[in-house]
Amino acid sequence: MTETADAAGEPGVRVMVVDDHPMWRDAVARDLAAAGFEVVATAGDGPQAVRRAEAARPDVLVLDLNLPELPGVEVCRRLVREDSALRVLVLSASGEHADVLEAVKSGATGYLVKSAGPGELIDAVRRTAAGDPVFTPGLAGLVLGEYRRLAGEARAADAPREAGRPEAPHLTERETEVLRLVAKGLSYKQIAERLVISHRTVQNHVQNTLGKLQLHNRVELVRYAIETGLDEG
Repeated sequence: MTETADAAGEPGVRVMVVDDHPMWRDAVARDLAAAGFEVVATAGDGPQAVRRAEAARPDVLVLDLNLPELPGVEVCRRLVREDSALRVLVLSASGEHADVLEAVKSGATGYLVKSAGPGELIDAVRRTAAGDPVFTPGLAGLVLGEYRRLAGEARAADAPREAGRPEAPHLTERETEVLRLVAKGLSYKQIAERLVISHRTVQNHVQNTLGKLQLHNRVELVRYAIETGLDEG
């Protein structure tokens, strides 16, 4: 992470960096701080990451998967379970599909490989803080495809019980429209442009929908939309 970063940070966003390589960890933290993020903590192993994140309460955790003592996916799982508002961006040397899916299942909001440049990382952290799922090109389709596969299996298994289920919470026409676009993988900015509304309005619709469905983050929202078939509309 030595080249000049050219993307703007987000003032007031609290970020923590976890990586077992000190030079890499320091470089990422330095780039993020220079871009305007507030780097509240760093950590070099799994248990240390959990302790310091619980104390520092970051908005975004930039997390490596390959950590001593406690794997990154377990760090993610524990912290997201304790703080559903935490957003986790995995920054890993691995682009293996199994690693990506395991990270997302543990609660990660996005996944970026370490070959990304500083500008890409800064933009990814900014978008993660705003609630967008961010993936290295080519990985978003993998994740959505896996959700669809799991949703298909779940629908088949649940078919005999559908008649006895309570009705789903009512969403407005606009909330349903936004949810459908979220499930297709569009960012808040893209949704705002598509529907000719403001970025803030999109965020409000997503927050209202999360509340109605009793979900915690956009990843869960995408799962819900796919499970109910909204992404096919």
